[in-house]
Order: sequence, then C-alpha cells, then structure tokens
Amino acid sequence: MGLTPVHFFSHGSTMMLGEESTSADYWRKCGDEALAQGIKGVVIMGAHWACHGDGIQVATNPNPGKSPVAYVHPSKYVDYKLNPDLATSHRCIDLLNQAGFKASGNDTFEWIHDVYLILIRMFPNACPPTTLVSSNARYDPHYHLKVGSTLRQLRRENYLIIGTGGAVHNLYRNRWAPMLRFRDNFAMETPPEDWALEFRQAVEDVMVKCSGGPKMRRAMTRLMKHPEYRDAHATDDHFMAALFVAGAVGEWEDEGSKVVLGAETWELTNMCNSQFTIGEWNKLG
Repeated sequence: MGLTPVHFFSHGSTMMLGEESTSADYWRKCGDEALAQGIKGVVIMGAHWACHGDGIQVATNPNPGKSPVAYVHPSKYVDYKLNPDLATSHRCIDLLNQAGFKASGNDTFEWIHDVYLILIRMFPNACPPTTLVSSNARYDPHYHLKVGSTLRQLRRENYLIIGTGGAVHNLYRNRWAPMLRFRDNFAMETPPEDWALEFRQAVEDVMVKCSGGPKMRRAMTRLMKHPEYRDAHATDDHFMAALFVAGAVGEWEDEGSKVVLGAETWELTNMCNSQFTIGEWNKLG
C-alpha cells in the first residue's frame, strides 16, 4: 500500500463551524475522498492542546466531552458523537516513546473545537476512529517535525494524518468589530494588511514549491524566522500543526508530492485560513 495524503488545515475562528465557506466545502470533499478509500482512522494534531515540560500526550478518554464553541449554535456540534480510537492512541504513545519522546496518555482530556470543527465538517454523518496528539508548549519546530516523522508510518496503513492550525492566525491583529456587531466573520471593510498577505504567500510558497521531502521540513522551520512571522503568529501554537505535517511528509520518498491549495478563506480581515493537501489518493496501491 502507498502513502495516504496529509492535510494542513487552517481551522480559523469558531464561526467556521457555523458558517458556510469554500474551506468548509473543501473539508467535506477531503472527508468524502477519505471515506471512499476506506481509511482506518484519523490521527490529528490541533493547536489548542499543549503539554508543559518535555512531555507530549495522546488523548485516551474513552468518552470525551466537547469544549463549548463561542458564536455557534449548539445544534451544530452538541449531538455529534466523537469516536476516540484508543487502540491507535496507545500505539502512537508506544511509537513516540520508542523515538525518544516522553509520551503518555490523557484519559480526562475533552476535545476542543480546533479538532472537532474539522471532523464535523469532513465527516458530518459519523466521526471516524480518531486519535488526538498534543503539541508541546515549548513550541520547538524540530520537536514537532519529529513527531510527524515518527507517526508518518501510519500513512502506509491507510490512516489519514491532519494538522489543524493556521496559516496566518494572530488574534491580536484581527478586526473583530463586524463579528461582534453583526456576527459577520467574513466582512472585509479593508483589505488584509501587508504583513498578513506577505506571510500567507510565504506559507504557500513553502507548501507548493517544496512539494514534500526534506526540503519542505527545512523551509517550514525557516518560516519561524520570517520577518513577518511574529505579526502573523503572535503565539506559536497554531503553527506547530504545520511542522507536524511537514514531518509527516518530510522523507526523501515524499519529495515531489503533489501539493494542492484546495481552498482559502479570509476572516476578520487579517486571518488567512489556507487549506493544503500534500500527496494524493491515487498513489495508493
């Protein structure tokens, strides 16, 4: 069997669960394709769960709840049944520990919208078996590359690997007034600022032009030294998912992978939700 594709999805604000968009359409398309290929499950790293110290955790709560979602009607998510894949979670813990990480399970963790927003949009009828992997709050890019590289082998077994963070995600630089006043997260009273456009283009250049392999790993880590990085990411949490993805597609075998910018949705003027897929299903044997 070949390698499954890997997705880096920008989940955006909570309202991306409640409002229709081209990104939501693309997430559904990717979910339909995954189901058609009979995936065994999903392995996903979000942006809102990070562990302190040297550790990394994998969710092992057999019946997780959902953290509430602001500005979204509960009917959009309350009744959606989550499907934690405990067997794969424990396997991921073993793989990470064998690779030198201090990995452990967390049997009380409740899932957060950055993860289940994507799952609901991709798989609205039923959640596939899913494994959640935390990030580490030191936000070392090489650490998160290695996490993705360690779990990359699951792609050969028909697991779908997803990182859900943000291409440009700085809550401090967003324009919140239209959403707060009119519940319009897509309002664009002015164009995005130059720093947002510049870093958004840098992310696309790395994703599309590097096309997987070690070159993508190196280029993704260098983005954290980009002169506009700190404007685009006031905190590092939403960029670690991109490093995780780069690790999962970062071997020589991945070089030359097809990369698609499948959709892009701007919110709150300066938040750019780019949706990337690296690899393709028709390479499965």
